[in-house]
Amino acid sequence: MNQTSSVRQKLRQLLIILLPILVTQLALYAMSFFDTTMAGHVSPDDLAGVAIGVSIWTPVNTGLSGILLALTPIISQLAGAKEKDKVPFKVIQGILLAVFLSIVIIVCGIFLLDPILDHMDLESHVRDVARRFLIAIFIGIIPLFVYNVLRCFIDALGQTRVSMMITLCALPINVGLNYLLIFGKFGFPRLGGVGAGYASAITYWCIVFIAVFVIHRMKPFADYHIFKRLYGVSFAAWKEQLKIGVPIGFSIFFETSIFAAVTLLMSEFDTATIAAHQSALNFASFLYMVPLSIAMALTIAVGFEVGAKRLKDAKTYSYLGISIAVIMGMLCAIGLFIFNEQVASIYTNDSHVLQLTKHFLIYAIFFQLSDAVAAPIQGALRGYKDVNITFILAFVSYWIIGLPSGIVLAKFTSFGAFGYWIGLISGLAFGAVCLSVRLARVQRKDIELQQVI
Repeated sequence: MNQTSSVRQKLRQLLIILLPILVTQLALYAMSFFDTTMAGHVSPDDLAGVAIGVSIWTPVNTGLSGILLALTPIISQLAGAKEKDKVPFKVIQGILLAVFLSIVIIVCGIFLLDPILDHMDLESHVRDVARRFLIAIFIGIIPLFVYNVLRCFIDALGQTRVSMMITLCALPINVGLNYLLIFGKFGFPRLGGVGAGYASAITYWCIVFIAVFVIHRMKPFADYHIFKRLYGVSFAAWKEQLKIGVPIGFSIFFETSIFAAVTLLMSEFDTATIAAHQSALNFASFLYMVPLSIAMALTIAVGFEVGAKRLKDAKTYSYLGISIAVIMGMLCAIGLFIFNEQVASIYTNDSHVLQLTKHFLIYAIFFQLSDAVAAPIQGALRGYKDVNITFILAFVSYWIIGLPSGIVLAKFTSFGAFGYWIGLISGLAFGAVCLSVRLARVQRKDIELQQVI
């Protein structure tokens, strides 16, 4: 990150940060994308099983990873304030917290996985694929969370291109392992959808080792000597990260878990409907990586300017990011409308599942428009370390408005399974409006306070 003086310079700086983040997020999500699409070409049951597994794992993963995202504004503000000596301690505490959270997830999974699956009305093979897929994923939880911390450190310094390169190295590893383990090529066992879980777990171990090597040997990261000293657990440091991270994590959890909840509620429908829903949701989530990446870039840029007490520059970055997100959201929506059938055919060869997927994708267009506003605003607010209101709004938008209205539409109208999507769209739109009001209020308050001082 460097100080900028004009809108043109800020746009260039934001794009320098954003483009590698976007490539990184698309590559990371491509792992889940290939898991789903390759499993779908084994059988509809394998696709549905992976869909259920992903729906249970995703909110847990993204919610707890969101807690670790607190490190990004912490490090970016330290960088803006030129307090380099405090960075290693913060990063090591983030790693220790990541390991602790990973162990908690594994222990909870041991006791809760079977009861959760038992309460779902699933066909026996679908349930077996989902269970074994999740057990395979557990092997990679610790390295995944540690990598998230290391990536926060890398990105907070504005070195997002490095994260991009690490992830791009990991993607072919994941796809290759999927090919070997899902389809049983070159003498490997044919595991079907379960093979995608093992492929992802092995890939997580690969990327954490690559990240540790990069931080230890390459500049500017090596200058921070992150691994030179071993720190003990500091509950004060954990408290600081959790104070920021828990609202972020819960905000993300409420957003992702709502989609998981809908998938679980859809277990009352047939396997074809579950598979079509998950296929459309998978592609919509793939497109969501665009506004999500802009949000992450804004957290870095806004956090850097807030740390340096340049609040007007932080405001300019916010609205540049939102404008880019809205333009990209409209382009994605148009593309999804035009290439509806081509997208659906990526996921399945089954004609019935294909038609249902096309129908779900029409509703996914409206997700793009709301996400284009809501996601970058959340990113900007994290740069200000304003996270508590976002957490409350996420809960209200998704669980008070989105899910209940979706249940009513699905069960008491002719919309059926599509009613859930209409409810979610309503919640997303409400959240986007409220977040816009919150960002304007935070920026006005901070600038007025700076003028008084």
